[in-house]
Amino acid sequence: MESPDKSLITIENISRTFPNGKKALDKISIQIQQGEFVVIAGPNGSGKSVLMSLIAGLDEPTTGRITVPQNSVGLVFQNADSQILGETPEEDIAFGLRNKGIRKQQIPEITKQVLLKTGLYEKRHFPAREMSGGEKRRLAVAGILALDRSIIIFDEPFANLDYPGIRQVCNIVLELKKEGKTVIILTHELEKILALADRFIILAQGEIKFNGSAQEGLKQNLEAFGIRHPLACYSKVTDLFWGNTENSTGAQNEI
Repeated sequence: MESPDKSLITIENISRTFPNGKKALDKISIQIQQGEFVVIAGPNGSGKSVLMSLIAGLDEPTTGRITVPQNSVGLVFQNADSQILGETPEEDIAFGLRNKGIRKQQIPEITKQVLLKTGLYEKRHFPAREMSGGEKRRLAVAGILALDRSIIIFDEPFANLDYPGIRQVCNIVLELKKEGKTVIILTHELEKILALADRFIILAQGEIKFNGSAQEGLKQNLEAFGIRHPLACYSKVTDLFWGNTENSTGAQNEI
């Protein structure tokens, strides 16, 4: 006897075509389980952000069906500034809670707990828009946790971050994984996050090209899908160039 389907997110044969005729997604089918950590990789224009919007209910597929529990999805956008609505982290979290209708007496404690969890409590009165990129993404996560979302989607979470900011984001998503949250990372920077993946999906030209384990995914020809292989070796200075070294000047001379 087959076990019942325990999928948290079910995406069935969806396509998304825009009014100008451009097809962003073509017959996509994915199932994501509760507590799963999924990395979806693809180059710019592969359809990752469109898929995120569909899962979150910000858009609707042209054809097909998506099943997601109501009010369960929280988004961390590539541009975290667009999610900041309060002058300080404390005000930003409280704003979301008030909009949700949380009782006034409960807001201070919920705000304190999520800021502690994301390591932002000491900056609770700091100007939110003056925080670093990594801190702003952590603030977005704090807002999602305050609203008790069980699914968290990150769209290109490492974009425009310096090394400390990248480490901040990696540490917060690791904590989310440990807590059993369902996490979806949309990125082309696999070297920063793939080690945490329970599942690895490659999206290119609006189609699923691979759906399996990270280990099996690394055996694919990632370059053919517009993704740099994360296991590329850097052992000397001349490795530190991503262009065609045959046509470069001086790149063949080791330092």
